[in-house]
Amino acid sequence: MSKVLVNLEHISKSYDGQMVLDDLNLYIRENEFLTLLGPSGCGKTTTLRILGGFEQPDTGRVIFEDQDITTLPANKRQLNTVFQKYALFTHMTIAENIAFGLKIKNKSKSYINDKIKYALKLVNLDGYEQRMPDSLSGGQQQRIAIARAIVNEPKLLLLDEPLGALDLKLRQDMQYELIRLKNELGITFIYVTHDQEEALTMSDTIVVMNQGYIQQIGTPENIYNEPENAFVADFIGDSNIIGATMIEDKLVEILGTRFACVDVGFGQNKPVDVVIRPEDVELVDASEGTITGVVSHLIFKGVHYEMEVQAGGFEWLVHSTRMFPVGTPVGIKVDPFNIQIMNKPESEDEEAAKLDE
Repeated sequence: MSKVLVNLEHISKSYDGQMVLDDLNLYIRENEFLTLLGPSGCGKTTTLRILGGFEQPDTGRVIFEDQDITTLPANKRQLNTVFQKYALFTHMTIAENIAFGLKIKNKSKSYINDKIKYALKLVNLDGYEQRMPDSLSGGQQQRIAIARAIVNEPKLLLLDEPLGALDLKLRQDMQYELIRLKNELGITFIYVTHDQEEALTMSDTIVVMNQGYIQQIGTPENIYNEPENAFVADFIGDSNIIGATMIEDKLVEILGTRFACVDVGFGQNKPVDVVIRPEDVELVDASEGTITGVVSHLIFKGVHYEMEVQAGGFEWLVHSTRMFPVGTPVGIKVDPFNIQIMNKPESEDEEAAKLDE
């Protein structure tokens, strides 16, 4: 296990009496690609700004390599930030943009020139030294912004929705680029996004946030397959989230029908929430299903068909490579391992604070 690089301890922050972060605790390991993921206003950018030194927390400490840097100004921290707006100096060449931080540090001319060449090669833009920023595409400008951050050899690179302004194809290319850079450079990346696919593609660790609280921390696989609560399940990918009753260990009643599952320890006849991913719903002949319904909607998505099935008074979302026309009676089966059981929160506040206790 690599060692912990950053510790955020009991961080709280409010603006105009509105709590944005509430007693947040988080540690980040060396060489980790950690993504803060959540809807607008969940506190992820505020967390990043406190890490970067652009904001002061109301309470709590930022520990970097065992040093308390809570009050240290941004320019004294061993980190760099890349924002969604590239913030390149339009009156400077690409080389001058990249060299900016190094000149402030009084590095020699030959050192700076070597670094410029190295950084441009890393982001696949060799030979662009004398170009001006406005002659570059959005994707190229973003790569220059990343190159400018890399040359300072930060231990930590903060990225605030850096791909948000790019089109889909470019965004996907840049995702692979960032993974490659992280592996080559050995820098710790902290990445802010509200794009679930981006988080699942790139991260070693995902921190799902909502209303200033951490909802769940885990690997992409863990977050997707084992969501801790309905918010996480709903936010990461498509889900069927259904109120149900845990009859006993390994037996749950969903919409009046009993399904075998693998979960234990929820007690008997307890109200729970059930999460079933659309790709885990198996459509069969009506006579073979655990529960029966009728296909009410059908879209072809290329890799699979997306169908809605009315069954048990619920609209099930189903992804399948088999196509069932609208109006077809079908049966629904679900493998016990694909039924994820979750405790029902007592209240909205408990739901928000689920994991941040």
